[in-house]
Amino acid sequence: MAATLNSFVNSFNNKLEAPVRQHLKNVYGCLSLSTISAAVGAYVHMYTYIMQAGLLSTIGALGLIFALISTPDNGKNRSLRLGYLLGFAFLTGLGMGPLLEMVVSVDPSIVISALVGTTVVFVSFSIASLLSQRGQWLYLGGTLISALNMLVLFSLANIFFRSQMIYQIHLYLGLFVMCGFIIYDTQYIIEKNRMGSKDYIAHSLDLFLDFVNVFRHLLIILTQKEERNQKKRKQ
Repeated sequence: MAATLNSFVNSFNNKLEAPVRQHLKNVYGCLSLSTISAAVGAYVHMYTYIMQAGLLSTIGALGLIFALISTPDNGKNRSLRLGYLLGFAFLTGLGMGPLLEMVVSVDPSIVISALVGTTVVFVSFSIASLLSQRGQWLYLGGTLISALNMLVLFSLANIFFRSQMIYQIHLYLGLFVMCGFIIYDTQYIIEKNRMGSKDYIAHSLDLFLDFVNVFRHLLIILTQKEERNQKKRKQ
C-alpha cells in the first residue's frame, strides 16, 4: 500500500509542476469549504425554521453567482469573492432541501450512500484526469456542451410528453455527462492556470457544480431503486 501511494505521489509530482499543484490545493480547498456550506444550507432547510428553499433563495443564488462572475479577481478581493462562493453554495444546499426531504422519507440511508458514491466518482474521475496526458480530455468540451443542450431539449419536450422513458434517459444520460464534466473541468482548470489564470475561486465553482449535479442525480436514481424494492417487498 505504501509503495502504491508513493508511486501515485511521484506520478502526480512528475506530471504537474509546483505552481499548478499549489493552485489545485487552493481549488480543492475552496471546493471543500463550498460543500460544507452547502451541507449547512441543506440542514437549515430540513431541521430549522430560519430559512426555507423557495423563489427568494433561487434569486439569491443567481444574484451571488452573477456577483462572483462579474467581480474579476485582482488578488485583493478574494475574501469578498469567497464570500460570494460560500453564499451561493449555502443557497444551493438550501435549494436541495425539498429533494432531500423526499429522499429521507423513503430511506435516510440513501443520502449517505449518494454522498459516498458521489465522492468516489468525483475522486476517481479527478485522479484519472490529473494523471492523464496533458490536454487529453479537452476535446470533450464540445461534445459535453452538445449533450447538455440535448438534455435541456429533453426536459422541455417532456413537459408536454410526460414520458417516463424520456425522464429516465435524461436522468442517466445527465449523470454520464456530469462525470464527463469532472474530467474535462479538471484538465481545463490546469491548462487555464498554466496560461496565467490564478482565479482558484472561480475554478472551484466549476467543480462544485459538477459535484452537486452528480450528487443530485445519484439521489434520484437510488431513491427510485429503493422505491421499487419497497413495492416488491409489499407484493
